[in-house]
Amino acid sequence: MSYLLKAAEHLNQLEQSANEQLNIASQATAQKIKEGGIVHLFGCGHSSLIAQEPYYRAGGLVPVRPLVIDLLTLNQGAVRASEYEKTEGFVEGYLTKEDIREEDVLLVISTSGRNPAPIDVAQYGREKGAYVIGLLSMKYSASQPSRHHSGKRLEDTVDTVIDTQVPLGDAAIKEEGISQAFAPLSSVVGVSLIQDLLAKTIVRLKDIGEEPPIFMSGNLDGVAEHNHKLVERYKGRIRF
Repeated sequence: MSYLLKAAEHLNQLEQSANEQLNIASQATAQKIKEGGIVHLFGCGHSSLIAQEPYYRAGGLVPVRPLVIDLLTLNQGAVRASEYEKTEGFVEGYLTKEDIREEDVLLVISTSGRNPAPIDVAQYGREKGAYVIGLLSMKYSASQPSRHHSGKRLEDTVDTVIDTQVPLGDAAIKEEGISQAFAPLSSVVGVSLIQDLLAKTIVRLKDIGEEPPIFMSGNLDGVAEHNHKLVERYKGRIRF
């Protein structure tokens, strides 16, 4: 099976199995945005790329910001980022500088759900009273012991889990004559689930009488004023 067919099959399966989780999370997210909150997204390594994807997007929700710690991103060195993700307490000094509030949503992305950095971020969000969502593979997480001193995994530290159902090791394709599986799914699946969550949130906002704040493409004529007003509305909390 080709990668495209494998990814499409996986997403089609999630349309049914993850729908309830996405509905619960989108309802809570819409209510938080109505109350004046924003959506923070956090991940390490490739999960950091997923966290950055919905930020400042044409057709996307405006009150969305990635919580980026440079040393946990790939552009600062992938091996080092992986080491820091596994280091107890690494994120603590960074989190005290983050403006996470009770009216906010915090979405933490970690395919394995076992490393200290995402778990610490999720716990911090809960302490601040935010609604915390974990995006992870429950199959992957349940198969591996936590690396956090508490023994908890990401699913133990969030309000709602969205299960990516990514296979162990992330690799989706097996081929005779090749000794190991290959072709990772987590990025395609993670981005798709987050965009589905945000799309459902937009519809929920409409349903509860709120005008959804949505960016228009800056490559279309006549939209500058629309986007400028939305940037002005949220610039106190999000750096655009």
